[in-house]
Amino acid sequence: VQLQASGGGPVQAGGSLRLSCAHSKRTFTRMVVAWFRQAPGKEREFVAAINLSGGITAVADSVKGRFTISRDIAKNTVYLQMNSLEHEDTAVYYCAADSTLIRSSWSMPSAYHYWGQGTQVTVSS
Repeated sequence: VQLQASGGGPVQAGGSLRLSCAHSKRTFTRMVVAWFRQAPGKEREFVAAINLSGGITAVADSVKGRFTISRDIAKNTVYLQMNSLEHEDTAVYYCAADSTLIRSSWSMPSAYHYWGQGTQVTVSS
């Protein structure tokens, strides 16, 4: 599975960005695609995940109500819509994918075998 993340960039606090994760044609029947982020000096942090077949989502408490994850099956793309951005959202954002993950493991970076390159999001206050 190949993943290509894009859409990052500089933005002012309160602004919005939409990240895209283009993935190769779905080969797993129960593939989960997730977004993680990593700020300098910090561990990689779960942001959101979506099950491609059913559209079931999970969102971290730290971004709930501001970030939304969605998928476009026809375009083989998963989106992360980020609104009301805060300086603390500054990080490199990565998309990851794997199959047959139990729901409780969706937030664990170690559960994912496939990773895209990161895209930098910089929020200025």
